Amino acid sequence: MYKERVRNAALWDRVSSAEDAAKLIKDGMTVGMSGFTRAGEAKAVPMALAERARTDPLKITLITGASLGNDLDKTLAEAHVLSRRMPFQVDPALRRAINNGEVMFVDQHLSETVELLRTRQIGPVDVAVIEAVAITEQGGIVPTTSVGNSASFAILAEKVIVEINLSQSDQLEGIHDIYIPSHRPMRTPIPVVTPESRVGLPFIPIDPDKIAAIVITEKLDSSSTVLPPDDETRGIAGHLCDFLQNEVKRGRLTNSLQPLQAGIGTIANAVMHGLLDTPFHNLKMYSEVLQDSTFDLFDAGKLDFASGSSITLSKEKYDDVFPRLSDYKSRLILRPQEVSNHPEVVRRLGIIGINTALEFDLYGNVNSTHVGGTHMMNGIGGSGDFARNGYMSIFVTKSTAKGGLVSSVVPMVSHVDHNEHDVDILVTECGLADLRGLAPRERAELVIAHCVHPTFRDQLRDYYQRALARGGHTPHVMEEAFAWHTRLAQTGSMLED
Repeated sequence: MYKERVRNAALWDRVSSAEDAAKLIKDGMTVGMSGFTRAGEAKAVPMALAERARTDPLKITLITGASLGNDLDKTLAEAHVLSRRMPFQVDPALRRAINNGEVMFVDQHLSETVELLRTRQIGPVDVAVIEAVAITEQGGIVPTTSVGNSASFAILAEKVIVEINLSQSDQLEGIHDIYIPSHRPMRTPIPVVTPESRVGLPFIPIDPDKIAAIVITEKLDSSSTVLPPDDETRGIAGHLCDFLQNEVKRGRLTNSLQPLQAGIGTIANAVMHGLLDTPFHNLKMYSEVLQDSTFDLFDAGKLDFASGSSITLSKEKYDDVFPRLSDYKSRLILRPQEVSNHPEVVRRLGIIGINTALEFDLYGNVNSTHVGGTHMMNGIGGSGDFARNGYMSIFVTKSTAKGGLVSSVVPMVSHVDHNEHDVDILVTECGLADLRGLAPRERAELVIAHCVHPTFRDQLRDYYQRALARGGHTPHVMEEAFAWHTRLAQTGSMLED
């Protein structure tokens, strides 16, 4: 059956077991693997590599598009295969290894990784392991449910291992748009002028002689772990939708808005779901991850087109969407993440970016990555690509965590991923603060009034009033700026006695 998917007959004799293919990966190598937000990752070869490492120890640098599914990061971390990992991850076992210092994690903007590889500032990639739905007659690789960094990995690597996944729908062929930016300093503009612009090829073009092994698999992607909306996420969505409707009334937007980007996760997905009950229509997305809400908006007639780098769905939504993928095919594009997240394109299209914060502070600085300022959670992902370059940069979060013991709004964030210059709108279930055009003191007043949970509001207002007495353009009581985080570490709560 695989011969229908591997359409270059000269490659048939390269079909091998995952174990034999994994032997191409040696100690100390840099390996580029497909996979972006639990979608389209190579599944068999990494597992075979982990199994081999239990008796034949080795260490590699692993570069992907974003997070991997099927517990691959967990398995590789527990087998002690990883010496270095970039640019993103979400796995608890790998996170522990990173925070313990066993794995060196390089947290990167998702648009930048292959730029560094292409210019040899990092790398080179020794072996690429790419999941595919097919190989064309000319040897081109047709990815599955994500593109991520797979195209550049395959182009730049010395050797390529292709996993042909027979369980992935052949209807995926034709959805991909593989465009590789030209080299600097004479790079031409990326010709994406609308979300639906098709500017590349439907496959990854490589010399088929580079394909060293082909492994046949049938394992599905992991399902999304996104939870359904709750009262708090519905509240966040409500505040944001009201705000956007007010922007329409003021003539700043139309009911088609601007192209939308939403980060991965429960809160961002719930915010997109909130658009179902609004007057907005003929919407378009230019994002990284196409989640359940993307297809709900398609089915409701709200969304006209969606461009992303991966499709990551819950099991229920996967079972609903993939049997009728052909119905959506003309309205979908999957691109390399360096194009889906490219600053030039994000700025040109005027993206409304909606991303999730771990915490933010009085003045609009956002921490997306570090718990307590020291412990890595997941990584910055693509939020910085959109926050700095979009038409409007929106960050959302629930106002409290850990059963109300932790405030998501603090005097000073314990780690800065997005400084106040890149943040326009902050939203919690308590309200929304529009920070555009405001000085730091004006921002602080709005944040306290609209975003802070009532349990912490007086506590934060007291801090701010004492900071005002000290003066300054951005007032702080420096010896107390991190006192809330210190109290949390010592007592398990940010609440004052």
